[in-house]
Amino acid sequence: MYDIIILGAGPAGISAAIYAVSRGKKTLVLEKGQVGGLIGKVSTVTHYAGIVAGETGASFAARLKEQALADGVEIRCEEVTAVDLEGEVKTVTTAQGSYQAPRVIVATGSSPRKLGIPGESELAGRGMGMNAARDGEAYRGKNVYVVGGADGAVKEALYLSTLAREVTIIHFEEQLGCIAQFRNKVAQTPNLKVRLGTRLGAVRGSECLEELDLVSEADGSVETIRDSGCGVFVYAGTVPNTQLFTQLTLEWGYIPTGENMETALPGVYAVGDVRCKGVRQVATAVSDGTLAAIHAAR
Repeated sequence: MYDIIILGAGPAGISAAIYAVSRGKKTLVLEKGQVGGLIGKVSTVTHYAGIVAGETGASFAARLKEQALADGVEIRCEEVTAVDLEGEVKTVTTAQGSYQAPRVIVATGSSPRKLGIPGESELAGRGMGMNAARDGEAYRGKNVYVVGGADGAVKEALYLSTLAREVTIIHFEEQLGCIAQFRNKVAQTPNLKVRLGTRLGAVRGSECLEELDLVSEADGSVETIRDSGCGVFVYAGTVPNTQLFTQLTLEWGYIPTGENMETALPGVYAVGDVRCKGVRQVATAVSDGTLAAIHAAR
């Protein structure tokens, strides 16, 4: 029996855990992957107060884990398969066992959105759906394509421009949706070009990605680009990891909360990218986790 169980070890979950143990609560964090969540997979961490120079997603995640363990947080690498969040005592089940606590903080985050186009699944890991921080070096001197126009996509495109021969951003809108700082950097990067009003329609290849179809938003015309050995990096948004929480009413897949991160179920809180909110950044995730843990501990 624990006082508080936290589902997920991203910035929101780790922040909640640190605050929970500081208040003397027996706390368990369950994480199916690596501490850090999605932020641990990005090339660089920006716009977070206090980060060190050259902060990468991996280094940021490592420091999150180091701090949590030093503070006495118990972290188990187990995938949650079922939850029962009703009643005074909540039950969380994994393949390894079952855990109980009167308070549960949901910090399961989100997963990268798939495009659902022909060839996406067949070429996954062979040129399609690559990760800039993990796979960028393998595409040094090659052409790469980044799908997406928000901050995360453009930041990864800028990183890839330091490795690739040429980077093409593919974005369906008529202008990039990123902040001015990133737009200015794009304009100043000679080997980075932008294809606006365009979608990636399909990818083809055998052992590697060999060609891709670009579809015009204006008239639906298709341009086929033959570029054997290129890489496609998809940053087209995310979807919340809320499939297990059937006892909660969701809004567009996200969990509604009050200002103290409480859900409609007593003793259940939701924090970070998984909850309904307007801004999803590391800074807001950490804030969510802080508030949830303080109120759960009370």
